[in-house]
Amino acid sequence: MSRPVTIAIVGAGSRGSTYAACAARGRHPARVVAVAEPRQQARNELAREHDIPAESVFHDWRELVTRPKVADIAVIATQDRAHVEPAIELARRGYHLLLEKPMATTEADAVRLVRAAEEAGVMLAVCHVLRYTPYSRALKDIVDSGRIGDVVSVEHLEPVGWWHHAHSYVRGNWRREDESTFMLMAKSCHDLDWLAFIIGRPAVRVSSFGGLYEFRPERKPAGAADRCVECEVEASCPYSALRIYLPLVKQPERTWPLSVITDDRSEAGVWAALRDGPYGRCVYACDNDVVDHQVVDIEYTDGVTASFTMTAFAPVSHRKTRIFGTRGSIEGDGERITLHDFLNGTEVVDTQAGGATADDGHGGGDQGIVDAFVAAVASGDSTKILTSGRGSLETHRLVWAAERSRRTGTVVQLTEAPATAPEVAG
Repeated sequence: MSRPVTIAIVGAGSRGSTYAACAARGRHPARVVAVAEPRQQARNELAREHDIPAESVFHDWRELVTRPKVADIAVIATQDRAHVEPAIELARRGYHLLLEKPMATTEADAVRLVRAAEEAGVMLAVCHVLRYTPYSRALKDIVDSGRIGDVVSVEHLEPVGWWHHAHSYVRGNWRREDESTFMLMAKSCHDLDWLAFIIGRPAVRVSSFGGLYEFRPERKPAGAADRCVECEVEASCPYSALRIYLPLVKQPERTWPLSVITDDRSEAGVWAALRDGPYGRCVYACDNDVVDHQVVDIEYTDGVTASFTMTAFAPVSHRKTRIFGTRGSIEGDGERITLHDFLNGTEVVDTQAGGATADDGHGGGDQGIVDAFVAAVASGDSTKILTSGRGSLETHRLVWAAERSRRTGTVVQLTEAPATAPEVAG
């Protein structure tokens, strides 16, 4: 394909806008030529930034699919429960799909989506951006080189961060399972997919424990109000919305998370959002129900094991991982890799990774996946993508199995997981 790869953005929120920007500055020629977004300001802003003509600016993805195909790629970055239908309809019309995670909120829908992409003969990549960071690639190369022998066990930590958890999973769009999905899928499907990437084996069984410990009405401090702007104990609360958001007014170079709570970045605009909007609520007086801590234990083939911990109660930072092999071990912090070779001693590899969050590109993963997908479409070579739609379906199934384990108190055998299992009950 000699001409630039063309892209339609479906969902012009934080993630859709990020992928559009990555495409515009990517290593391979690409151009955003259409947008579908119900919110007028977000729609118009993305159209302006990418010089999209008015006839290719749509209020809804349903308008987009009534037109002849306008782009090579459709980026699906709608809210979690609105991924499947636009993805299937666009696949049927020949669009290659770059799909924000999770791919779907039920196993049956995920299977339906993968089958639709395969039947249409289009490429499908779920945005498991952690696979595409320079750090992950370097770590994977070391593991695959055999320098630590066979991987036997792995410890992996996702420190969501106290303020990030309060923002997204207590006050924000992913706070309720009935409006989005459960926490392990919404946040940590990245991590279970990443473990599969690093370990390179299929999982055979899983168990999990966790719950909602802190962000409940019963934990509300004495004297706390329902809104931070009128709370007598706000100054002593680490989850204060004033503490989290007001300092960002003086950091114009940062977009997220302030861009989520208001379009007016002035101090008065932020105060108004905290006074009247959902992000100014007391974290102990919200309607949230997703867990704030969870552990997952996984057994892979030949008895290889991994343990994963997700917690709200940590600073926001890169994931932390320890990998134990028969000839050495690895400690990684998202930037540096410390290799302990049992024969040859210790070596430190600095991957010079970027930041750890959505605000700073997930350590280069956002740019990495867009570059890889654009290159795959331009060349017709799907091997440039680090996991297929069917591969992502398998790691999503692991997430659903882990959540079934947490809810039922049982060990779940993955080899027996049905292809169209029912949605986990809320």
